[in-house]
Amino acid sequence: MAMLTRRTVLQSSLGAAAVGVLSSPYVANAAATTAEVWWTQGFVPEEDVAFKAMVAEYEKQSGNKIDYSITPYAALRQKEISAITSGVVPDMMEIADFAITPINAWDDKLVDVNDIVEPIKAQFMPTALDCCFHYNNVSKKRSYYITPMKIAAVPFHIWTSLVEKGGGKISDLPKTWDAFMDFFKPIQKGLRGAGVRNVYALGYQLTTNGVDPINTFNAWMTAYGGNGLVTKDGKLHIDDPHIKEAFIKAIVSLTTPFKEGYVPPGCVNWNDADDNNAFHSKLMVMDFDGTISTELALLSQGRKDDFNDVLTHGLPLSNEGKELPSQVAVFGPIIPKGAKSLAAAKEFAKYMIQPKVLNEYLKGGLGRWALPIPEMVKSDPFWLKDDPHRQAYLTQSVLSPTYPIYEAYNPAMAQVGAEHVHMTACFDVMKEGMAPEQAAAKAFKRMEEVFAKYPIAQS
Repeated sequence: MAMLTRRTVLQSSLGAAAVGVLSSPYVANAAATTAEVWWTQGFVPEEDVAFKAMVAEYEKQSGNKIDYSITPYAALRQKEISAITSGVVPDMMEIADFAITPINAWDDKLVDVNDIVEPIKAQFMPTALDCCFHYNNVSKKRSYYITPMKIAAVPFHIWTSLVEKGGGKISDLPKTWDAFMDFFKPIQKGLRGAGVRNVYALGYQLTTNGVDPINTFNAWMTAYGGNGLVTKDGKLHIDDPHIKEAFIKAIVSLTTPFKEGYVPPGCVNWNDADDNNAFHSKLMVMDFDGTISTELALLSQGRKDDFNDVLTHGLPLSNEGKELPSQVAVFGPIIPKGAKSLAAAKEFAKYMIQPKVLNEYLKGGLGRWALPIPEMVKSDPFWLKDDPHRQAYLTQSVLSPTYPIYEAYNPAMAQVGAEHVHMTACFDVMKEGMAPEQAAAKAFKRMEEVFAKYPIAQS
């Protein structure tokens, strides 16, 4: 994730160009009502400005009132969990953690939004829709519970100047996974030989603090042929030999550079934003982290030269030269059961999900979140032509092969993530000296126990 304290205003020229003007689609004129909405604070101020502009335009068109609060995501995550647990809920809240929806949909604590998603879903990415389609253990069926507004893959972020100072060339970046990772190791040696002491080749989260970096582990598994740990039917596939092999290889690939001194040792204590902060301080040459908040934050700090120095890079090819799919997560609003102004909440969601409205809103936020509507991404030059960071990010998140977070297939994976099962396997190797095969077997045993609590009926 990105820094929680990024509140500095971007260069006024960039902000004015990016915010744009919201379009004016039709809004049903029902009796004026008020909906209470909780929204996630942006990591750059333009995101909040864009949300407020969208709300103002909706209120103007509809006559309804949106009583909103904007809260940093870590605090909002706790606030949302407490609200759903207590039953004292707002009418709508943007999910601040992609684990919130599958668990609460399972427990029948959310209102389905089928009537919002179905009319417009043909325009949206199938993967984005899959991320919103959760199983309800009371109704024994899947429904849409998230209005899909934002999608994000996890790209690499690379300091080009550090690569060159360490004796390398960006043009020499290898195309395949292991070679790509190994490329940065001699860069570290070259930098230290040039007198840059406190610098490391690789940056990624190996931590059991905060939100679990399970998407990092899943990317490494996918690189080694392990895409499919959980399938669309909600089943766990740790009995598949390819999955087992990929899980073990991911452990080895993530932990070996740490043990060899190529990853900052403090990464074991990182929490949410710490890898961004480390990358911004040039503690490592490369970082693997979701969205392009890393790049946009440099602009918000007035570091335009550094912004231009960073290369945003999608996933390399597999070691066999095959294109790798990226795991993506979708964010957007959910409606908890107990919402007092359900009709008003749904009307606001229907407004926000209109493609033109959604496109202008996300552009106003400088494209930190990708637009999950492929044809609009292709037709609007903002996404693919105006900035190389966005171009790489949107290509990875929207136009290249993707697959949804496993939590969408089975809420058991949300509990697995909350328990840091994957990262504990890495710690068992790094800190306890356990063999990777033994650490994997321990992780598989715990996953089996968790999945047994979430059986999904097959239609």
